[in-house]
Amino acid sequence: MTNKTLSSDYLADLACQALTFEVQLAPKPGLVDPWSNGAHQDMTPQTFAASIEALRPYFKGYVQLGQTHAGAPDQLFQALRQLGQDAEAAMLAATAGVNTHKGANFSFALLLGALGACRGDLEASWSLIKAMTQHLVTQDFAHLAQKTSLSYGERLYLEHGITGVRGEAAAGYPVLRQGLLPFVYQRQDLDQRQLWLQALVYLMATVQDGNLLHRGGLSALAQIQDEMNRLLDQLPDLSLTQLEERLMAYDQVLIEGNLSPGGSADFLALGYFCTLLPSA
Repeated sequence: MTNKTLSSDYLADLACQALTFEVQLAPKPGLVDPWSNGAHQDMTPQTFAASIEALRPYFKGYVQLGQTHAGAPDQLFQALRQLGQDAEAAMLAATAGVNTHKGANFSFALLLGALGACRGDLEASWSLIKAMTQHLVTQDFAHLAQKTSLSYGERLYLEHGITGVRGEAAAGYPVLRQGLLPFVYQRQDLDQRQLWLQALVYLMATVQDGNLLHRGGLSALAQIQDEMNRLLDQLPDLSLTQLEERLMAYDQVLIEGNLSPGGSADFLALGYFCTLLPSA
């Protein structure tokens, strides 16, 4: 691997490229893309572009924290989380307060920091992320019973044991390692747009999407997963045009329900980023 491959600028550029690819991919049900703003009245592709540019220097900083870190994994996590809070503030300033990439910023902080520490080795990075975040769920949710006001994510954990992106990180992102990336690599002969639209269907069928849970609850998530699983079974028989038609029709369904699979969109961007890595 060349020094260019390992540089913080290079990896930050790949992360921005992946987030740009995600917002440009269309049609995406309930999500912002060049064809539709989905179930988001406060966002456009331009909002996402401003957010991505605001995050770029922080992406570079995550890699550099990993490259220079010499302590324990949990110390690297704390450094990344602190910088991530600054990144989130910069994102909100760039978007006039609109939350475009909070979830993606969290996951990219972990992945870029781990790649920096592991010199670009993706497999080693998954293991480091697990080590960095193994206590995250218990640490963040330890005192919920004593809190008087709970976030929706905290209520989901208390009532249903749903750990969200924290749980994914603590397990080393199995949704990517064992799910999305094998799905994508098995379909490399497809047109790139058709491939990644299929990947979105796969994610919407399988991910415990925090955005959908927040907007529609467990019933909405279950219904969408059921409908996307049926579409998943039909994918081999659908042309790109037919898939577009199905997804455009489903966009209207989600708009009417004010539902947005933002968690799936984050994982799509992360998965695309992984396929851009020279070691992938």
